[in-house]
Amino acid sequence: MTFAAEKKPRLARVLFSRTLHTYFLMRRGLTIGVRAIVRSDDGKFLLVRHTYTPGWHFPGGGVEKGETTEQALINELRQETGLQLAHKPVLHGVFFNNGVSKRDHVLAYLCDAKGAVDAKPKSIEIAEIGYFDFENLPPDTDPGTVRRIREIVCGDAQTEGW
Repeated sequence: MTFAAEKKPRLARVLFSRTLHTYFLMRRGLTIGVRAIVRSDDGKFLLVRHTYTPGWHFPGGGVEKGETTEQALINELRQETGLQLAHKPVLHGVFFNNGVSKRDHVLAYLCDAKGAVDAKPKSIEIAEIGYFDFENLPPDTDPGTVRRIREIVCGDAQTEGW
């Protein structure tokens, strides 16, 4: 009798927990993206221009279900630029990207990369790729990308928004 009495509340807790998590997934579901902040030996920043959205951005993309943020970072950096991480990336910050949606967050990582960037991108997602000085960023560089660069180069305080 004790066993049946213990089993019932445990089952109720499990069902309640699953229901609550399902509710939170639908009500509070988040999307998470990663961006790789890569600098050349002479201090230039690696930026890409995608074929599907305007402006220049750090390489990166969305974190898929079952994937860690670092796995996503490794995959996106390789797919978009052909580069590989040389060392464990360092988290620069987590930023709310409400320009995309009210549930999107971006994790920006400082990365040491190895390999060479091809002059012509291999990914159909990438229109152009290049290294740029802070003083000579393309005029249509994404404002969030510019903020992150200013935090690194100028020591600006981090903001919560991308």
